[in-house]
Amino acid sequence: MRHKSVPEGEYLAVLSAKHSVDPDRLFQALVSTKEKQKNMCGSLSIECRGRIGARRIFLMKAGSKVVAQVRLGEVFLSEKINPISKFMDSERIRRYVAKKNARVFGLSAISDLRVGMRRISLTARILEVCEPHFIVTRFGNPGVLADALIEDSSGSVKLVLWGEQIGSVSVGDTVRIVNARVLSFRGEKQVQIGRSGTLTPERERYIPA
Repeated sequence: MRHKSVPEGEYLAVLSAKHSVDPDRLFQALVSTKEKQKNMCGSLSIECRGRIGARRIFLMKAGSKVVAQVRLGEVFLSEKINPISKFMDSERIRRYVAKKNARVFGLSAISDLRVGMRRISLTARILEVCEPHFIVTRFGNPGVLADALIEDSSGSVKLVLWGEQIGSVSVGDTVRIVNARVLSFRGEKQVQIGRSGTLTPERERYIPA
């Protein structure tokens, strides 16, 4: 349900983005839905359940699930210019849409990475690759690793490269990382690619927004 501090238009803009409903169609559906009447708008069903004072009460469902209940006044519903559309380009909606698109393609944004996350995938650009150095793992096995710095439009993070991964990428490359995990080493967040993960250079170079 809508928090009182959130404008009706912004709240409906979030619903529009969340359920992939055109904001103009959503507004027109609300305007045309009379008391005790139902309308469909994309995946949403909209029903006017009555009034409280000068406000109409709208119930919205996705299938059988109630996703919203909102009270809208006649001033809002009589706007000549869709009052939902002006919020669609807000920072909040842009962030939501970006995250939604990332989930659709199985991608994470660097700014959303948290220590302990597993099976993450992301696309990023290589900013820096440090000199490789030899180590002995906690299991007593020798290995070669190199620290790299990667970025996307949301931020940057350290990437740990092991063995053959080191020579497979260069500074400026855009890489697709699949099935990685986020760890903390000496208080610093880093991405590591396990044995079942992959690091693949992309053909097109990534240009941060």
